[in-house]
Amino acid sequence: MYVCLCHAITDNQIKEAVSQGDMTLADVKKRLGVANQCGKCARMANQIIQTQLDLEPNFYEVA
Repeated sequence: MYVCLCHAITDNQIKEAVSQGDMTLADVKKRLGVANQCGKCARMANQIIQTQLDLEPNFYEVA
């Protein structure tokens, strides 16, 4: 599904960015350019990021 129409960024691209270590909207914005133009996709992109972070283990967290 397209999340950012301005840059043709899909939910799968955002999920892949999170899998590669991006943890915030700012990180994904830097990598993909999501929410860089009109910003209407920022809320949806942030929800996808948070959902993906909840699904993937974070090996950088200290126990």
